[in-house]
Amino acid sequence: MGYDPEHRLVLSVTVGKRTAENCREVVADVRGRTAGAIPRLITSDEYPGYKVAIQQEYGLRVVPLTVLPKPKGRPRIEKKVIPRALNYATVHKTREQGRVVKVEQKIVFGTQESVSAALRQSSVSKTVNTSFLERQNATDRHHNARKARCTYCFSKAWGVHQMITWLTLFSYNFCWPVRTLASRGNDGRHRPTTPAMSAGLSDHLWTMREWCSMPAVQSG
Repeated sequence: MGYDPEHRLVLSVTVGKRTAENCREVVADVRGRTAGAIPRLITSDEYPGYKVAIQQEYGLRVVPLTVLPKPKGRPRIEKKVIPRALNYATVHKTREQGRVVKVEQKIVFGTQESVSAALRQSSVSKTVNTSFLERQNATDRHHNARKARCTYCFSKAWGVHQMITWLTLFSYNFCWPVRTLASRGNDGRHRPTTPAMSAGLSDHLWTMREWCSMPAVQSG
């Protein structure tokens, strides 16, 4: 899942096991939905598939110049170069007896200075972490009973599990007011705010009826 912690917005969802292919799908989808904009900072755990996916999707294609006369040996091949504006850091958690006792950060792309600058611009956190995504995962488990363990609610059909996952995660963006995003209007009244409203994608709190009846493909 791709997640924007500043607006609490779910950007992309890929249902399935965590594999290199699914990591690439999530990163590619996030890049497409954000019009190719380079995030100030990307964070994740240490799963190696993310590094490869980020490099493939955000890397700049560079083809070495051919020198004439053509040199002997292997042909020159293109490669992906990470843009200077892209910062990517991972989090490693050490656990003892089921409790986290140590958290370590590692900068994969970028420098300590560029990552620190990105954190200074953040309105939600001043340290590299994955806490917001972990909190969203907990919220999703409350919304989707099919992800509850050791109950009769768990999914038995993969197709149904996919559809319910997409429904609960994407409807969350428009139909679920987040307490920490709430604001006050000009009249001083409490104004419930959804992630979509915070990101400027909507101007009101949607009902589930409105969400489910909205055509997936607009015409005209």
